[in-house]
Amino acid sequence: MAKNLYRKRYFVLLTIFFHVRQEISNFGLIMKAELKELLSRFKGAEPEQVVTLAAAGSNRVYYRFIMPGGESLVGVEGTNRDENRAFLTIGGHMRQAGLPVPEILAVSDSGMCYLLQDLGDASLFGMMESARQTGSYSAEQTALLEKVMSLLPDLQFKGGEGLDYSVCFPCESFDERSIFWDLNYFKYSFLKTTGLEFHEARLEDDFERFASVLLAGAPYETFMYRDFQARNVMVKDGEPWFIDFQGGRRGPVEYDVASFLWQARAAYPSSLREHLIDIYTQSLSRYRKVSAKEFRKGLMHFVLFRTLQVLGAYGFRGYFERKQHFIESIPAAIGNLRELLDAGVGAQEYPYLVQMLSEMTELPMFVPAPTAADGKLTVRVMSFSYRKGGIPEDKSGNGGGFVFDCRAMHNPGKYDQYKKITGADAPVIEFLEAQGEVQRYLDNVYGLVDPAVERYVERGFLNLMVAFGCTGGQHRSLYCANHLAEHLKSKYGDRIHIILEHREQKKRIEL
Repeated sequence: MAKNLYRKRYFVLLTIFFHVRQEISNFGLIMKAELKELLSRFKGAEPEQVVTLAAAGSNRVYYRFIMPGGESLVGVEGTNRDENRAFLTIGGHMRQAGLPVPEILAVSDSGMCYLLQDLGDASLFGMMESARQTGSYSAEQTALLEKVMSLLPDLQFKGGEGLDYSVCFPCESFDERSIFWDLNYFKYSFLKTTGLEFHEARLEDDFERFASVLLAGAPYETFMYRDFQARNVMVKDGEPWFIDFQGGRRGPVEYDVASFLWQARAAYPSSLREHLIDIYTQSLSRYRKVSAKEFRKGLMHFVLFRTLQVLGAYGFRGYFERKQHFIESIPAAIGNLRELLDAGVGAQEYPYLVQMLSEMTELPMFVPAPTAADGKLTVRVMSFSYRKGGIPEDKSGNGGGFVFDCRAMHNPGKYDQYKKITGADAPVIEFLEAQGEVQRYLDNVYGLVDPAVERYVERGFLNLMVAFGCTGGQHRSLYCANHLAEHLKSKYGDRIHIILEHREQKKRIEL
């Protein structure tokens, strides 16, 4: 009894601790002393309220300070001195050029913390949410996108004129070395995680050809924003403002157009993309002579390159850092890649790369979850490896289902005689079933999944995913996935559709 009382008190104290820690965070009491001191020195007063702003893809920390009288400003704690220097220098230069970027109000002595003009919370990405859901853009939404694209050449030319590119981080130019950074980022952080076999030397040969195409217009004298996308455009009083340009450098103008219009989750319709390219080239003509036809032709190579670069980022941030936002962005990026391949982009210039990309997009893990035309529930049963790619994403967008960890069971993969066969082969089946462990496990699984299937059918839901994971995705998880699929087929018959996928074996079966 004393032990239970102790545990109860412990959990109460733990709850209080997390509550207090959240309150401390909300009022800014755990921020760096350097940022506190900078705010005090700049404003001469303590804030009435401090709000920790949602983190983006970087490790920087952002706060909103609400001062006496209602004024608000943003405080930033940087993590990389050179990156901070790039942002502050580029931002100051753009501000002097009259471009709509936040005013830099104060910088700490170390350069690691700074204060910015508060542009509010309305991002262009957020303002397009309703259009993404319906596929229909209002006149106001279209006009705002047009305004952004017409301002882009100003950022590239005025922003680049007189800029000290030596401060750019991590490099000052879009060159062969930076291109290979991004292509290898894709290769190692994404392509290799799929398990697809490829000829590395042939792929590198095509990477070299790809770099030559991208650098055909070098040397460049314009500013390349690099991460130019709707999430980095804030809207204040109906006007666009631009943020997060610290990765910018000297580079081609096409890159930013590709980055914005083919942003994976923005999902702009092709007709709108074409219209916005027209808007951009009209504005670009104020700075240089441009052929719309030739511009589009060259642009598509940058679209392909940018798509590979973001897949590398999604792979690293999603698969390795386990950040859900990036994992959820992968299907949209794969969809963009399919469109490019269907259009023949790069097929003549780098045929082996295109061949590998085509094979990659057809892997079972990237095949979109089907929606049955007859309105029946589709149950997607998967096996996967925690080590090779982690938990699979739900391509249906439904988010409903189960993930079962099979790693507590005795592992056949530890024994040489089973290493080259799978959980579908008789020797492995006999091994797993010998002590009854796997059957007890599956009985518990059936007890959870069956009621969910019945309820989903009753409510007219269309998709349910059940995934089994083990170390290699070859023995235990594959066995369990097979048996659940067979169980559901036997119990529910034609009332549901069943798709069985073994991710690591690249097998997909419709039962």
